[in-house]
Amino acid sequence: MAPTRYARRTALVGAGAALVLSLAACGGNLGGGGNGGDPSADAFPSGPISVSVGQAPGGSTDLIARALANVVTEDLGVPVPVVNTPGANGALAAKELAAKTPDGQNLMVINASLVAITPLAVPDDEAVDIENYEVVTGISQDDFILVANPATGFRTVQDIVNAGRPISYGTTGVGTGSQLSQALLFSQAGIQGNAVPFDGASDAMTALLGGQIDVAGVQLGDAKTHLGSVTPIVVFSKERSQYFPDVPTAVEAGFDSTVSQYRAVVAPKGTPAPVLDRLRTAFTAAFQAQEYKDFNAQRLLAPYEVDGAQVVSEWTAARDRYQALIDQYGIPFGDKG
Repeated sequence: MAPTRYARRTALVGAGAALVLSLAACGGNLGGGGNGGDPSADAFPSGPISVSVGQAPGGSTDLIARALANVVTEDLGVPVPVVNTPGANGALAAKELAAKTPDGQNLMVINASLVAITPLAVPDDEAVDIENYEVVTGISQDDFILVANPATGFRTVQDIVNAGRPISYGTTGVGTGSQLSQALLFSQAGIQGNAVPFDGASDAMTALLGGQIDVAGVQLGDAKTHLGSVTPIVVFSKERSQYFPDVPTAVEAGFDSTVSQYRAVVAPKGTPAPVLDRLRTAFTAAFQAQEYKDFNAQRLLAPYEVDGAQVVSEWTAARDRYQALIDQYGIPFGDKG
Protein backbone atom coordinates (compact mmCIF):
# COMPACT_ATOMS: atom_id res chain seq x y z
CA MET A 1 0.00 0.00 0.00
CA ALA A 2 1.33 3.47 -0.87
CA PRO A 3 2.25 5.61 2.14
CA THR A 4 -0.30 8.25 3.10
CA ARG A 5 0.43 11.97 2.88
CA TYR A 6 0.59 12.08 6.70
CA ALA A 7 3.04 9.18 6.76
CA ARG A 8 5.23 10.86 4.17
CA ARG A 9 5.15 14.11 6.15
CA THR A 10 6.06 12.22 9.34
CA ALA A 11 9.00 10.56 7.59
CA LEU A 12 10.22 13.89 6.30
CA VAL A 13 9.95 15.46 9.73
CA GLY A 14 11.88 12.54 11.22
CA ALA A 15 14.57 12.87 8.57
CA GLY A 16 14.79 16.60 9.22
CA ALA A 17 15.20 16.01 12.93
CA ALA A 18 18.01 13.53 12.30
CA LEU A 19 19.78 16.05 10.08
CA VAL A 20 19.54 18.74 12.77
CA LEU A 21 21.04 16.38 15.36
CA SER A 22 23.83 15.44 12.95
CA LEU A 23 24.70 19.08 12.26
CA ALA A 24 24.64 19.89 15.95
CA ALA A 25 27.02 17.03 16.70
CA CYS A 26 29.39 18.36 14.05
CA GLY A 27 29.34 21.84 15.55
CA GLY A 28 26.95 23.28 12.96
CA ASN A 29 25.80 26.78 13.93
CA LEU A 30 22.02 26.44 13.56
CA GLY A 31 21.41 29.61 15.53
CA GLY A 32 22.83 31.69 12.72
CA GLY A 33 19.95 30.81 10.34
CA GLY A 34 16.98 32.81 9.17
CA ASN A 35 15.27 32.80 12.59
CA GLY A 36 17.81 35.17 14.07
CA GLY A 37 19.14 32.61 16.51
CA ASP A 38 15.85 32.20 18.38
CA PRO A 39 15.61 28.51 19.35
CA SER A 40 11.82 28.79 19.68
CA ALA A 41 11.48 28.96 15.90
CA ASP A 42 13.51 25.76 15.42
CA ALA A 43 11.20 23.84 17.75
CA PHE A 44 7.96 25.34 16.46
CA PRO A 45 5.47 23.86 16.17
CA SER A 46 6.18 21.31 18.89
CA GLY A 47 2.74 19.71 18.72
CA PRO A 48 -0.91 20.49 18.02
CA ILE A 49 -1.77 24.19 17.79
CA SER A 50 -5.00 24.95 19.63
CA VAL A 51 -7.31 27.65 18.26
CA SER A 52 -9.80 29.05 20.77
CA VAL A 53 -13.21 30.43 19.86
CA GLY A 54 -15.16 32.46 22.39
CA GLN A 55 -18.54 31.48 20.94
CA ALA A 56 -20.58 28.29 20.79
CA PRO A 57 -20.12 25.71 18.01
CA GLY A 58 -21.98 26.42 14.77
CA GLY A 59 -21.81 30.21 14.88
CA SER A 60 -19.99 32.41 12.36
CA THR A 61 -16.75 32.70 14.33
CA ASP A 62 -16.64 28.97 15.00
CA LEU A 63 -17.20 28.09 11.35
CA ILE A 64 -14.51 30.54 10.22
CA ALA A 65 -12.02 29.11 12.71
CA ARG A 66 -12.71 25.56 11.57
CA ALA A 67 -12.45 26.46 7.88
CA LEU A 68 -9.03 28.02 8.49
CA ALA A 69 -7.85 25.20 10.74
CA ASN A 70 -8.74 22.62 8.08
CA VAL A 71 -6.40 24.33 5.62
CA VAL A 72 -3.58 25.74 7.77
CA THR A 73 -2.81 22.33 9.27
CA GLU A 74 -1.35 21.28 5.90
CA ASP A 75 1.27 24.02 5.98
CA LEU A 76 2.13 23.67 9.67
CA GLY A 77 2.25 19.87 9.58
CA VAL A 78 0.45 19.42 12.91
CA PRO A 79 -3.19 19.09 13.98
CA VAL A 80 -4.98 22.41 14.59
CA PRO A 81 -7.99 21.65 16.82
CA VAL A 82 -10.64 24.31 17.50
CA VAL A 83 -11.71 24.67 21.14
CA ASN A 84 -14.95 26.46 22.01
CA THR A 85 -15.03 28.43 25.26
CA PRO A 86 -18.17 30.56 25.06
CA GLY A 87 -18.87 33.28 27.58
CA ALA A 88 -19.01 37.07 27.91
CA ASN A 89 -18.99 37.63 24.12
CA GLY A 90 -15.61 35.91 23.90
CA ALA A 91 -13.93 37.58 26.88
CA LEU A 92 -13.63 34.30 28.76
CA ALA A 93 -11.64 32.66 25.96
CA ALA A 94 -9.54 35.80 25.43
CA LYS A 95 -8.53 36.02 29.07
CA GLU A 96 -7.68 32.32 29.14
CA LEU A 97 -5.46 32.81 26.08
CA ALA A 98 -3.65 35.76 27.68
CA ALA A 99 -2.54 33.46 30.51
CA LYS A 100 -1.10 30.80 28.17
CA THR A 101 2.62 30.33 27.52
CA PRO A 102 3.60 32.63 24.61
CA ASP A 103 5.03 29.91 22.39
CA GLY A 104 2.61 29.97 19.46
CA GLN A 105 0.93 26.70 20.41
CA ASN A 106 -2.25 28.47 21.53
CA LEU A 107 -4.14 30.96 19.33
CA MET A 108 -7.60 32.52 19.16
CA VAL A 109 -9.92 33.77 16.47
CA ILE A 110 -11.04 37.04 18.04
CA ASN A 111 -13.90 39.33 17.03
CA ALA A 112 -13.39 43.06 16.62
CA SER A 113 -16.56 43.69 18.62
CA LEU A 114 -14.91 42.16 21.69
CA VAL A 115 -12.23 44.85 21.76
CA ALA A 116 -13.98 47.75 19.97
CA ILE A 117 -17.59 47.53 21.20
CA THR A 118 -17.94 45.31 24.29
CA PRO A 119 -15.54 47.53 26.34
CA LEU A 120 -18.06 50.36 25.87
CA ALA A 121 -20.75 48.25 27.52
CA VAL A 122 -18.99 46.48 30.41
CA PRO A 123 -16.99 47.57 33.48
CA ASP A 124 -13.34 48.39 32.75
CA ASP A 125 -12.04 45.31 34.58
CA GLU A 126 -14.04 43.08 32.22
CA ALA A 127 -12.89 44.76 29.00
CA VAL A 128 -10.46 43.09 26.58
CA ASP A 129 -7.64 45.22 25.13
CA ILE A 130 -6.14 44.21 21.76
CA GLU A 131 -2.80 45.66 22.91
CA ASN A 132 -2.50 42.73 25.34
CA TYR A 133 -2.10 40.24 22.47
CA GLU A 134 0.11 39.62 19.47
CA VAL A 135 -1.98 39.89 16.30
CA VAL A 136 -0.94 37.24 13.80
CA THR A 137 -3.21 38.41 10.97
CA GLY A 138 -6.59 39.80 10.10
CA ILE A 139 -9.01 37.28 8.59
CA SER A 140 -12.32 38.51 7.19
CA GLN A 141 -15.11 41.08 7.35
CA ASP A 142 -18.68 40.07 8.17
CA ASP A 143 -21.34 42.76 7.70
CA PHE A 144 -24.59 43.26 9.59
CA ILE A 145 -28.03 43.53 8.01
CA LEU A 146 -31.34 44.68 9.49
CA VAL A 147 -34.18 42.31 8.62
CA ALA A 148 -37.88 42.50 9.47
CA ASN A 149 -40.69 40.04 9.97
CA PRO A 150 -42.85 40.42 6.82
CA ALA A 151 -45.97 40.72 8.98
CA THR A 152 -44.78 44.14 10.12
CA GLY A 153 -45.00 45.49 6.58
CA PHE A 154 -41.59 47.19 7.04
CA ARG A 155 -39.56 47.62 3.87
CA THR A 156 -37.58 50.78 4.67
CA VAL A 157 -36.32 52.63 7.73
CA GLN A 158 -39.00 55.24 7.07
CA ASP A 159 -41.64 52.53 7.40
CA ILE A 160 -40.31 51.76 10.86
CA VAL A 161 -40.37 55.47 11.76
CA ASN A 162 -43.96 55.77 10.49
CA ALA A 163 -45.11 52.86 12.64
CA GLY A 164 -45.37 55.35 15.51
CA ARG A 165 -44.94 52.67 18.16
CA PRO A 166 -42.12 51.06 20.15
CA ILE A 167 -40.19 48.60 17.99
CA SER A 168 -38.64 45.46 19.45
CA TYR A 169 -35.28 44.67 17.88
CA GLY A 170 -33.34 41.48 18.40
CA THR A 171 -29.58 41.50 19.01
CA THR A 172 -27.00 38.75 19.17
CA GLY A 173 -25.99 39.84 22.68
CA VAL A 174 -25.22 42.80 24.91
CA GLY A 175 -22.22 44.82 23.74
CA THR A 176 -22.18 43.40 20.21
CA GLY A 177 -22.11 45.03 16.79
CA SER A 178 -25.66 43.78 16.33
CA GLN A 179 -26.80 45.85 19.30
CA LEU A 180 -24.71 48.93 18.52
CA SER A 181 -25.69 49.21 14.84
CA GLN A 182 -29.39 49.08 15.63
CA ALA A 183 -29.14 51.36 18.66
CA LEU A 184 -27.38 54.00 16.55
CA LEU A 185 -29.93 53.72 13.74
CA PHE A 186 -32.95 53.90 16.03
CA SER A 187 -31.56 56.80 18.02
CA GLN A 188 -30.74 58.88 14.94
CA ALA A 189 -34.08 58.06 13.29
CA GLY A 190 -36.04 58.94 16.41
CA ILE A 191 -37.47 55.42 16.73
CA GLN A 192 -38.46 54.22 20.17
CA GLY A 193 -36.82 50.82 20.31
CA ASN A 194 -36.59 48.02 22.83
CA ALA A 195 -33.46 45.89 22.52
CA VAL A 196 -34.01 42.17 23.06
CA PRO A 197 -30.68 40.34 23.48
CA PHE A 198 -30.31 36.73 22.41
CA ASP A 199 -27.49 34.23 22.71
CA GLY A 200 -26.42 34.47 19.08
CA ALA A 201 -28.01 35.00 15.67
CA SER A 202 -29.78 31.65 15.54
CA ASP A 203 -31.95 32.46 18.55
CA ALA A 204 -32.59 36.01 17.30
CA MET A 205 -33.76 34.75 13.91
CA THR A 206 -36.00 32.13 15.51
CA ALA A 207 -37.68 34.86 17.55
CA LEU A 208 -38.05 37.08 14.47
CA LEU A 209 -39.61 34.32 12.39
CA GLY A 210 -41.93 33.51 15.28
CA GLY A 211 -43.16 37.10 15.49
CA GLN A 212 -41.75 37.66 18.98
CA ILE A 213 -39.76 40.69 17.76
CA ASP A 214 -40.24 43.13 14.89
CA VAL A 215 -36.72 43.32 13.45
CA ALA A 216 -33.25 41.90 14.08
CA GLY A 217 -29.69 42.83 13.24
CA VAL A 218 -27.63 39.80 12.23
CA GLN A 219 -24.66 39.03 10.02
CA LEU A 220 -25.19 38.45 6.32
CA GLY A 221 -24.45 34.74 6.44
CA ASP A 222 -26.96 34.26 9.25
CA ALA A 223 -29.68 36.05 7.28
CA LYS A 224 -28.96 34.29 3.99
CA THR A 225 -30.73 31.03 4.85
CA HIS A 226 -33.92 32.90 5.77
CA LEU A 227 -34.26 35.09 2.69
CA GLY A 228 -37.82 34.83 1.47
CA SER A 229 -39.03 34.55 5.05
CA VAL A 230 -37.69 37.94 6.20
CA THR A 231 -37.48 41.39 4.61
CA PRO A 232 -34.05 43.06 4.29
CA ILE A 233 -34.14 46.75 5.30
CA VAL A 234 -30.55 48.09 5.31
CA VAL A 235 -26.99 46.83 5.62
CA PHE A 236 -24.64 48.48 8.11
CA SER A 237 -21.50 48.37 5.94
CA LYS A 238 -19.82 51.45 4.44
CA GLU A 239 -20.84 50.42 0.93
CA ARG A 240 -23.48 48.10 -0.46
CA SER A 241 -22.69 44.46 0.00
CA GLN A 242 -21.72 42.50 -3.09
CA TYR A 243 -23.99 39.76 -1.73
CA PHE A 244 -27.03 42.05 -1.25
CA PRO A 245 -26.57 44.65 -4.00
CA ASP A 246 -30.23 45.72 -3.95
CA VAL A 247 -30.26 46.49 -0.21
CA PRO A 248 -29.28 50.10 0.63
CA THR A 249 -26.80 50.95 3.36
CA ALA A 250 -27.85 52.78 6.51
CA VAL A 251 -25.64 55.61 5.26
CA GLU A 252 -27.71 55.87 2.08
CA ALA A 253 -30.80 56.06 4.27
CA GLY A 254 -29.20 59.05 6.01
CA PHE A 255 -27.77 57.55 9.20
CA ASP A 256 -24.28 57.28 10.66
CA SER A 257 -24.52 53.71 11.91
CA THR A 258 -21.75 51.93 10.03
CA VAL A 259 -20.77 48.86 12.04
CA SER A 260 -19.07 45.74 10.67
CA GLN A 261 -17.65 42.63 12.29
CA TYR A 262 -13.98 41.87 11.67
CA ARG A 263 -11.98 38.91 12.88
CA ALA A 264 -8.30 38.21 13.46
CA VAL A 265 -5.97 35.53 14.78
CA VAL A 266 -4.15 36.48 17.99
CA ALA A 267 -1.50 34.88 20.20
CA PRO A 268 -0.44 35.57 23.80
CA LYS A 269 1.64 38.70 24.33
CA GLY A 270 5.35 38.00 24.08
CA THR A 271 5.15 35.25 21.45
CA PRO A 272 8.57 35.33 19.69
CA ALA A 273 8.73 37.18 16.38
CA PRO A 274 10.07 34.16 14.41
CA VAL A 275 7.13 32.09 15.62
CA LEU A 276 4.67 34.81 14.64
CA ASP A 277 6.32 35.00 11.22
CA ARG A 278 5.94 31.26 10.75
CA LEU A 279 2.26 31.47 11.69
CA ARG A 280 1.69 34.39 9.32
CA THR A 281 3.26 32.44 6.48
CA ALA A 282 0.93 29.51 7.16
CA PHE A 283 -2.22 31.62 7.36
CA THR A 284 -1.28 33.59 4.25
CA ALA A 285 -1.01 30.30 2.37
CA ALA A 286 -4.37 29.20 3.78
CA PHE A 287 -6.04 32.37 2.51
CA GLN A 288 -5.05 31.38 -1.04
CA ALA A 289 -6.52 27.89 -0.83
CA GLN A 290 -9.56 27.44 -3.08
CA GLU A 291 -11.31 25.50 -0.33
CA TYR A 292 -11.09 28.51 1.98
CA LYS A 293 -12.06 31.00 -0.75
CA ASP A 294 -15.14 28.92 -1.48
CA PHE A 295 -16.03 28.94 2.21
CA ASN A 296 -15.82 32.76 2.31
CA ALA A 297 -18.16 33.03 -0.67
CA GLN A 298 -20.64 30.60 0.85
CA ARG A 299 -20.70 32.52 4.15
CA LEU A 300 -20.84 35.94 2.40
CA LEU A 301 -17.52 37.05 3.89
CA ALA A 302 -15.15 39.66 2.50
CA PRO A 303 -11.37 39.24 2.95
CA TYR A 304 -9.71 41.26 5.72
CA GLU A 305 -6.28 39.65 5.35
CA VAL A 306 -4.26 42.56 6.77
CA ASP A 307 -1.22 42.63 9.04
CA GLY A 308 -1.31 42.91 12.81
CA ALA A 309 -0.39 46.59 12.99
CA GLN A 310 -3.33 47.51 10.77
CA VAL A 311 -5.69 45.40 12.87
CA VAL A 312 -4.63 47.15 16.09
CA SER A 313 -4.81 50.60 14.51
CA GLU A 314 -8.22 50.13 12.90
CA TRP A 315 -9.88 48.38 15.82
CA THR A 316 -8.62 51.00 18.27
CA ALA A 317 -9.89 53.79 16.01
CA ALA A 318 -13.26 52.01 15.71
CA ARG A 319 -13.58 51.81 19.50
CA ASP A 320 -12.94 55.56 19.82
CA ARG A 321 -15.42 56.32 17.02
CA TYR A 322 -18.14 54.17 18.56
CA GLN A 323 -17.61 55.79 21.95
CA ALA A 324 -17.97 59.24 20.38
CA LEU A 325 -21.23 58.21 18.67
CA ILE A 326 -22.65 56.73 21.86
CA ASP A 327 -21.84 59.97 23.69
CA GLN A 328 -23.16 62.15 20.87
CA TYR A 329 -26.55 60.46 20.74
CA GLY A 330 -26.79 59.67 24.45
CA ILE A 331 -27.32 55.97 23.82
CA PRO A 332 -27.71 53.70 26.88
CA PHE A 333 -25.33 50.87 26.14
CA GLY A 334 -24.86 47.69 28.18
CA ASP A 335 -23.87 47.90 31.83
CA LYS A 336 -22.50 51.42 31.30
CA GLY A 337 -25.81 52.71 29.98
